Amino acid sequence: MDSLKEDQSDTQAIDNINEDAQNISEKEDTEKDMAPPVGNSIHRSGSRPQLDLSGAAIQGNFEERDPTILLPNQSDDISHLALDIGGSLIKLVYFSRHEDRAVNDKRKMSTKERFGVTNGNRRSFPILGGRLHFVKFETTKINECLEFIHSKQLHRGDNDNAVIKATGGGAYKFADLFKEKLGVVIDKEDEMNCLVSGANFLLKAIRHEAFTHKEGHKEFVQIDHNDMYPYLLVNIGSGVSLIKVDGDGKFQRVSGTNVGGGTYWGLGKLLTKCKSFDELLELSQRGDNSSVDMLVGDIYGGLDYSKIGLSASTIASSFGKVISENKEIEDYRPEDISLSLLRMISYNIGQISYLTALQLGIKRIFFGGFFIRGHAYTMDTISFAIKFWSKGGAEAMFLRHEGFLGALGAFMSYEKHGLDDLMVHQLVERFPMGAPYTGGKIHGPPLGDLNEKISWMEKFVRKGIKITAPVPMASPRTTGLGGFEAPSSKGDALRCDESNLNVGVLHLVPSLEVFPLLADPKTYEPNTIDLADPNELEYWFTVLSEHLPDLVDKAVASEGGTDDARRRGDAFARAFSAHLARLMEEPAAYGKLGLANLLELREECLREFNFFDAYSTIKQRENEASLAVLPDLLMELDSMSEETRLLTLIEGVLAANIFDWGSRACVDLYHKGTIIEIYRMSRKKMQRPWRVDDFDAFKERMGFGDKKPSFRHKRALLFVDNSGADVVLGMLPLARELLRRGTEVVLVGNSLPALNDVTAMELPEIVAEAAKHCDILRGAAEAGGLLMDAMSNPQDNPSEKLSSTPLMVVENGCGSPCIDLRQVSSELAAVAKDADLVILEGMGRALHTNYNARFKCDALKLAMVKNQRLAEKLIKGNIYDCVCRYEPAS
Repeated sequence: MDSLKEDQSDTQAIDNINEDAQNISEKEDTEKDMAPPVGNSIHRSGSRPQLDLSGAAIQGNFEERDPTILLPNQSDDISHLALDIGGSLIKLVYFSRHEDRAVNDKRKMSTKERFGVTNGNRRSFPILGGRLHFVKFETTKINECLEFIHSKQLHRGDNDNAVIKATGGGAYKFADLFKEKLGVVIDKEDEMNCLVSGANFLLKAIRHEAFTHKEGHKEFVQIDHNDMYPYLLVNIGSGVSLIKVDGDGKFQRVSGTNVGGGTYWGLGKLLTKCKSFDELLELSQRGDNSSVDMLVGDIYGGLDYSKIGLSASTIASSFGKVISENKEIEDYRPEDISLSLLRMISYNIGQISYLTALQLGIKRIFFGGFFIRGHAYTMDTISFAIKFWSKGGAEAMFLRHEGFLGALGAFMSYEKHGLDDLMVHQLVERFPMGAPYTGGKIHGPPLGDLNEKISWMEKFVRKGIKITAPVPMASPRTTGLGGFEAPSSKGDALRCDESNLNVGVLHLVPSLEVFPLLADPKTYEPNTIDLADPNELEYWFTVLSEHLPDLVDKAVASEGGTDDARRRGDAFARAFSAHLARLMEEPAAYGKLGLANLLELREECLREFNFFDAYSTIKQRENEASLAVLPDLLMELDSMSEETRLLTLIEGVLAANIFDWGSRACVDLYHKGTIIEIYRMSRKKMQRPWRVDDFDAFKERMGFGDKKPSFRHKRALLFVDNSGADVVLGMLPLARELLRRGTEVVLVGNSLPALNDVTAMELPEIVAEAAKHCDILRGAAEAGGLLMDAMSNPQDNPSEKLSSTPLMVVENGCGSPCIDLRQVSSELAAVAKDADLVILEGMGRALHTNYNARFKCDALKLAMVKNQRLAEKLIKGNIYDCVCRYEPAS
């Protein structure tokens, strides 16, 4: 009873917050008119302003919150909007732009011109960053949807003929209401066309869109878009349509049945007196169908019918047991009736679907529609039916965004919508606060404004409510923003909300490409750590949670420790903790989960609360300290033979990699000495053999042995890790040695800050400072376009000829401590095409991700392991063990 009282108290608190927000909103909007202002015309039609992504590329300051996308052939100020208006839900998909100013980055311009990744007329056009948003409303609250569209001005255009694309029965039913309230005409699109178009887009564009669901466990499936067709799309609404899809715009309805979601809801309403579809589904969670269904065991005395492969628990006849019992409807539990109905209809749909696929020779079957709606037990029963009738030869698959198929299809019905040519590597899904669930529950629009997000957090702190899901949900007494709702207790694996999957914001980044040096991009998996293991998941969640207070302190300090920074820091901590709680509850909520995804989520959450470089002060201090001792290190290295120097350089990279603010063990070390003292201590402990030691093979490849060095690589890509000693005393001297040998060197840095990782924007200044004390670096930097402003002193050693082998810097396209090589910047992809050596340095890029990656060229992976569990699991070693893994070209 205490827990019930607590839940009621929380609910009341949520309602109070919602009332507060509603009162504020009503006060602000008392004079607001829903109709568009006179004279402000709207245009939404086939000839409307178009979103043209041709020639698109990332442009601007990559240190800003989000990299912006320049659309050189796009000159119209537009927002795309499409709806799927069903009987119960309105699904809305809209495109938003992100505007920023271009930055005159000479280094980037020089590199892009060198490798042909530029557009000379680019700056005369507006910069747009494209994002696809997904929002869901209850159809009964359509005014909230209209209010949302109006508040974001999604219906605005510049001509008199305002048209919005929509599908579903509500496109007809509510056409007059849209005209009256927003002044727009609904352009009605065919429902089946939209369904197929949306499914095709998702399967091609979202990497882990499809998943199987067996006994409460999800497993994501990678669909090869080159081998996607044909497939069977089973849309379960009131009835069931089976659609054979052969390609874009090529499909036919091949079968169907009138026994579908409407049958379940209709019979359930008659037999159980439930008031809603979701209530009926909830009942099924507590049901026992054996009280009404006749099982094989009922016929054979509790035994299996093993001769024909039927277990005693197999349903012989749905509701068959009722025949032999002298009972009235009131004598049966509604829960049992609901479960029996659910199984009866799901099993039959599964059987019809499999037999149709078998008849047509189709291997893949995808299920969607109102009947599915993220309900775990429904997916399990359909999966069981497919497995049973196919004898394990086929699997049922489901889609994360299945509730938005129609709306996406309607969106794509706009001429030149810009999505046709987008590939899976050009879409990045992110999960800001407010990203809505799919599934049974209804949620209002996401919280967009930063102050709004912080205010919601603070209100819940005042009310004493623990935030356990970063999702604003609409409760019956709200007007769309809703409150935070805690997930249900873990309970059984097949509870109703187990499969509620979050739908993020899709960032359209046409300039992202697959790293061309991957040996096999189709089988490449960036994550080394498998978080499908619950123990592994819990461990890394604990690590991230324990690191959170220190991260918040650094973030607040980076903003001067102001009251505003402290307020945002507290909100960030609560939001990220809520993300972790959500993922601990449902690891698949945001799609396939790896450690790299978790680390990137943390960085995105920081940026969401306007912390763009939490370690900026620390990085600057460590860079200055390291640069001060670099000249002495270079003199020491120059006094060695080439063979000895190569070993010393690799030792230096491994030793310097100890400086990692993402490691708790390393942070504790920083209290025991200065950066240089710790570096020297680490160097002294560099004793071979290392835990993974392929140095001799690498040395032989570099031409050392019985003969003098004769081999040199043409171009080396050095993926650098941390600022300070790591890059200055570790990777820069190694780059210098390669340059000395005549190898072009490209330093690859983050596009956006993450922890104390060095960024591509910071590298040129570091190189320029180092070049003041080194002719090799100075000449290479000038040849690579890094010293365009003559930052070095021309009077230093004027008689010595400078190197013409270029040293260049490119950004990697990400803002995480790890890197997914399926999504890198076009700049990096361009320089990689002529590279024959890849060096990945640091735990994030060489261990957490890419440890098992194979390349078309030589690869060297260098890292010090700064986590005991990772050391034990990955290399069967201990903390501070070193990895020098060399792999020749595949």
